[in-house]
Order: sequence, then structure tokens, then C-alpha cells
Amino acid sequence: MGKGLFVTGTDTDIGKTFLTGELIKCLHDAKVNVGYYKAALSGAEWIDGKLVGGDAKYVFVHAGLEGEPNDSVSYLFEEAVSPHLASKHLGTEISLDKIIEDYNRKVEEHDYMVMEGSGGILCPISIGKEKIMLPDIVKALELPVVIIAAAGLGTINHTVLTYEYCKNQSIPVKAIILNHFHIEDLMEEDNKKMIEEMTDCPVYVWSEKEKRLNMTLAEILYLF
Repeated sequence: MGKGLFVTGTDTDIGKTFLTGELIKCLHDAKVNVGYYKAALSGAEWIDGKLVGGDAKYVFVHAGLEGEPNDSVSYLFEEAVSPHLASKHLGTEISLDKIIEDYNRKVEEHDYMVMEGSGGILCPISIGKEKIMLPDIVKALELPVVIIAAAGLGTINHTVLTYEYCKNQSIPVKAIILNHFHIEDLMEEDNKKMIEEMTDCPVYVWSEKEKRLNMTLAEILYLF
């Protein structure tokens, strides 16, 4: 069975999908057998009479993966809200067992698996018959985490809080990546330094000028 990694962020729209796609692309380009999975995807769009998960489609196109993107998502919702609310509005029950089963089915097909989270680490997934929070899924699958965060003002608080929550939940954090980083920006350079000191975790930067993630294959494989 393959090794897995969970991508979370300090907020929604922080860059989880872009990071997930880039990590998978780097591995796929290196001829590594890697797959994608997302438990619950909100904000899907109707295209040619079919509900399409934009996050999954982006990852597949960016990384050059074959197959149907929707097959890598357990629960697909059109409404662009938290999965717990989208499922409540539709009367859909979300099952942790199904998520585990779907993930394990995908991971058996690949040597490495990157799972993209929904929202931040404390995103509620279900408030129906089952009460499921995102950490319940991460812990059930025994996945290490990489955190993507903003580079600018306020990121020290957001990032360290996310890291500390994971730590308190016994969820290992393998790395932190600061998105939209401005090289030679004194505040952002200090943000990186402070987060490294406060978390004792490797911190990488993804600058505004770099279309590709500046990490070696060995550094990416270490995350797993």
C-alpha cells in the first residue's frame, strides 16, 4: 500500500489545490506512481450536464494524471459552503467508513497518494448522524500533514495556531509552505524565520515569481 500525505491550509482559498497539484506534478514528472484524493468537494460546477469538481479537475490537468477526476472525490457538492452545510442542505449523510474505503481503494493503486483537505484543519465535514471533523479523517488514515499558509501580515498567528492544533491532536506536520512569498521583503523573511523558530518545522517558500514549487524530489518524498 502506498504512502500518503494530507494537504491543509490556514484558511480556505489559501492555495491547497495549487500546492496539491504541484506536489503531484513534481512526483508524476519524476515517473513516481502518485494519485489524488479529496473526501468532500464543495463549489462544483455543471459542465455539459455533469457536476464537475473544479479542484480535482485542476489537479488532474496540471499534473497530467489520467482518469476521471470525480472518481477521486467521495462527496461532491455544488453549493460553495463547508461540506457539513452542503450535505445538510441536500439531506446527504457523509460516512467516515466510506471515506476510508474510498481512500484505501485509491491508495492501493498508487505508490504515493496526496489527499487535499477542505478549508482549514478544523473544517466540519458532517453534523448529521455522524459528527465528523477533518482531523477525524486525517487521524483515521494516519496521514502526515503539510500546511500551506500566506506569507504576509498575520501569518505567524494563523500558521502557528494551525501547527499547534495538529501537534495537540498528534497529527505530524512535516513542513510548512508560505505561498505568494516576496523575496527580499523584510517582513515576510522575518515571518518565515519566526515560524521556523516557533514550530521547529521546515518552512519552504513559494514566491510570486516562481510558477513551480522550489523543492527537490527528495524534499517532497520526505513529506510522506
